Amino acid sequence: MDNLFQRLKTSCADDWQAYTGHDFVRQLASGTLPEAAFRHYLGQDYLFLIHFARAYALAAYKTADLDEMREAIAAVDNILNTEMALHIEYCQGWGLDEAAMAALPEAKATMAYTRYVLEAGMAGDSLDLYVALSPCVIGYGEIGAALAADPNTKMSGNPYATWIEMYASADYLDVVAGAKAKLDRLAAQRLTPARFDALARTFRQATLLEADFWQMGLSQAS
Repeated sequence: MDNLFQRLKTSCADDWQAYTGHDFVRQLASGTLPEAAFRHYLGQDYLFLIHFARAYALAAYKTADLDEMREAIAAVDNILNTEMALHIEYCQGWGLDEAAMAALPEAKATMAYTRYVLEAGMAGDSLDLYVALSPCVIGYGEIGAALAADPNTKMSGNPYATWIEMYASADYLDVVAGAKAKLDRLAAQRLTPARFDALARTFRQATLLEADFWQMGLSQAS
């Protein structure tokens, strides 16, 4: 039987393809993405990470299972003290410093997806929350791996090659595997046949909002 993530992805295959094969992604692969689009995306991604830390803090609140709570708190710590530092370092290479990014107004697409994730967690349980997070956490790994494996992806001389390499790296793909396993553990405890359709709707909406996040970058540069 397919794991829960695969079932969710299959349930909205066209929307998933529109997200993972978005023009923003294709232009990353070809190296033709306007720099203004990428810088706008990077700045909003900084704000995005702040809310993702809040989402994992909510995941800790939503469970009484100590192991699950420890995992969620470890994720908060990793986002705040490792991922954000790495993101800031990467952004400095694009002329963005932390103070400037922290002062940015949130784009509508940033607000839409991050608040949707938090609302899914507040209204439901941790399975709802992790399903809403999965198009980002797992989707970026699928995108990175697909681009790295595609012979048509330009790596030499591509200013976005390091972004592709980051999400295609063994370290990030370990994160992806862990996120898929987490969904399956939660599904074993909480998923019923009647509940799948609601989770699929959450997953589809999160996928659409992720595609909107790519479009936000492109629209900024148009």
